[in-house]
Amino acid sequence: MNNKLEQLFKRKVHGKVILITGASSGIGLTAAHKLADAGAHVLLVARTVDALIDAQKEIEAKGGQASIFPCDLNDMNAIDDVSKQILDSVDHIDILINNAGRSIRRAVHESTDRFHDFERTIQLNYFGAVRLILNILPQMMSRRQGQIINISSIGVLANATRFSAYVASKAALDAFSRCLSAEVDSHKIAITSIYMPLVRTPMIAPTKIYKYVPALSPDQAADLIAYAIVKRPKKVATNLGRLASITYSIAPDINNKLMAIGYNLFPSSSASVGQTEKLNFVQRAYARLFPGEHW
Repeated sequence: MNNKLEQLFKRKVHGKVILITGASSGIGLTAAHKLADAGAHVLLVARTVDALIDAQKEIEAKGGQASIFPCDLNDMNAIDDVSKQILDSVDHIDILINNAGRSIRRAVHESTDRFHDFERTIQLNYFGAVRLILNILPQMMSRRQGQIINISSIGVLANATRFSAYVASKAALDAFSRCLSAEVDSHKIAITSIYMPLVRTPMIAPTKIYKYVPALSPDQAADLIAYAIVKRPKKVATNLGRLASITYSIAPDINNKLMAIGYNLFPSSSASVGQTEKLNFVQRAYARLFPGEHW
């Protein structure tokens, strides 16, 4: 992030109350530090209490302000309870960042007896996020200001293979966000979707080949969130994400062929068990042509 954007970001978030889900690790934790360092009061929501306590201590040790709210975002009743706790503890919420998510890498034909994969993924990525929005939105509407940032995926734009459960859940949230955006426009509430590319976080660690493909760092991902806060756009995407979206709109068959090539180049998670983790020359070259894509 350049100096000008950095200064605008600090002015934008100083003194603001910002709620972040999935805040105990990865993108959420890095963004929480970035926001707190800029003077925001961050409200950290995640399932693991000890990790939340550690995050709070780290932020407070630097002079930042952080409050923690443990919650299993798979549990709708727990979301209602934690929402009440949060709204009782602060006057308002300026920005909600729906970052918590679950990813499953498995081809559809390998999932015919695993319907629960789709249920679990949409439960957290879509229903959990929507439930939280429904609880927080009335307060934003009454104040006639606010921003909701939903962390989506480049896979929604590029139709990533082996991620049908994950991409479908993010696409559902994306469609919800587009509808909501028009409804709250007159209330001066911005709805932003960030089509995040592959980020080197604990979520992708189980897929060993990802050690050898291009990915953003958590700091770079946090910079995309900072950009979204400063500019308040409808969407934030990388160049590849924008190109993929355009390609699918005007030449869907070409998009399909490119994704099919990648699908056939990279092994499934089960097929790669016991094999070397490193990629061959063709795989490495293809991954560099499509930086940040999920394979």
